[in-house]
Amino acid sequence: MATALVTGSGRGIGKAIALELAARGFDIALNDLAASEEVANTVNEIREKGVRCDFFAADVSKHEDVAAMCAEAEKKLGAVEVLVCSAGINRDALFLRMKDEDWQAVLNVDLNSVFYCAKEVLRSMLKARKGKIIAVSSVSGLVGNVGQANYSAAKAGIIGLVKTLAKETGSRNITVNAVAPGFIDTDMTRGMPETARQKTLEAIPLARAGQPEDVAKAVAFLASNAADYITGQVLTVDGGLTMY
Repeated sequence: MATALVTGSGRGIGKAIALELAARGFDIALNDLAASEEVANTVNEIREKGVRCDFFAADVSKHEDVAAMCAEAEKKLGAVEVLVCSAGINRDALFLRMKDEDWQAVLNVDLNSVFYCAKEVLRSMLKARKGKIIAVSSVSGLVGNVGQANYSAAKAGIIGLVKTLAKETGSRNITVNAVAPGFIDTDMTRGMPETARQKTLEAIPLARAGQPEDVAKAVAFLASNAADYITGQVLTVDGGLTMY
């Protein structure tokens, strides 16, 4: 079966994506910054679905870590045919109060990691003349968000990168797309002030926060044969929050 590498899959949206792809028969290369009890439990949960799964600790903001992770994953599980870049952090602050290190940290993890990972897996995809790359962007990258200049810039950068890669690799039967989650029920959004949470929920036509599984199903669609003729697109998963 094809191997899918999912970055930032120790918890939250990345974990849901890994579980969804495993349920659809993909072998899973699980990645996070470091091993943990939750990661070990996720590995076991995936293996119980009858597919292979190994964990690869790596700081995806560092190219050398990404290169080592991809080489080890290919050695253990075979060539990566599906890459899902879901690693991400936020360091929110109003623009004038945003520290240089917080700007750089978010761009390193949220945007540069996509560049590093795509570069490491593309060679084998080009040789095989097939592959799917899916990056997790955000509606913040489409419409911006107060207090998230760094996050919004990184997520918007992902969209530009995806569209460029789609044009450069389409002739080799490689599709490159992004999903743009909206207000998803994760540790990140649970930390928001209650008034801000309620205000956001009131603006969502479907009148609820999304679940990580909602994003995972969109990613699984783009990773499937049903999406073979879709590339360079951004699929929003936001309950209608940003439709225009």
